[in-house]
Amino acid sequence: MQRAVSVVACLGFRLQAFPPALCRPLSCAQEVLRRTPLYDFHLAHGGKMVAFAGWSLPVQYRDSHTDSHLHTRQHCSLFDVSHMLQISVPVAGAVHLATALLKNPEVKLAGLAARDSLRLEAGLCLYGNDINEHTTPVEGSLSWTLGKRRRAAMDFPGAKVIVPQLKGKVQRRRVGLMCEGAPMRAHSPILNMEGINIGTVTSGCPSPSLKKNVAMGYVPCEYSRPGTMLLVEVRRKQQMAVVSKMPFVPTKYYTLK
Repeated sequence: MQRAVSVVACLGFRLQAFPPALCRPLSCAQEVLRRTPLYDFHLAHGGKMVAFAGWSLPVQYRDSHTDSHLHTRQHCSLFDVSHMLQISVPVAGAVHLATALLKNPEVKLAGLAARDSLRLEAGLCLYGNDINEHTTPVEGSLSWTLGKRRRAAMDFPGAKVIVPQLKGKVQRRRVGLMCEGAPMRAHSPILNMEGINIGTVTSGCPSPSLKKNVAMGYVPCEYSRPGTMLLVEVRRKQQMAVVSKMPFVPTKYYTLK
């Protein structure tokens, strides 16, 4: 079977706050990284390659992160997801397909940086940061993923824990946060107004669209209502933050009918 390659056209809503262990510049003593079939294509288009989860992927191209982010919101961008195997084409046709897509004047290349800030503006979780195998859909504010039939039948993994949470309360919940000043980053402590540590930021970055700092994190249920004022510790200094509804930027997803 031929190895497959995947590319995604980001229609303005796709996925800078990467975990250091997952995303870092390539060093002189380069580690052995896997390459997607578009590796040379990225280099030819000015891609700045970084190590990401064992792969060499472009964090950005000749355009700045902000320019790439805003272009994706307004038009369309192309992101290489070969390492995720979402949309598959034969390896031999990968560069041809990417080149053909770029002939559309609205399409530009987007790297990891723009993908991450876009997904954060959309309130989308990054697995390993915002959710993991220990997070329930209710805690992660993802209850909408469980349809009525499945809730009634309780025929999905973890149902005995999750269904009672749907009917009652959970100890913590994922929330959106906005703040002025320095941007919130993953692992920043979240405190109540009395200065008591109540949670942790899981993802955060400046929003190119809103010109504000946005983040997601987990707090006890009683602090999860939008409009709740909290404190976030950034660079050992406390600053005001407010619980905000997500998505931070209204989505315009295309739904096939």
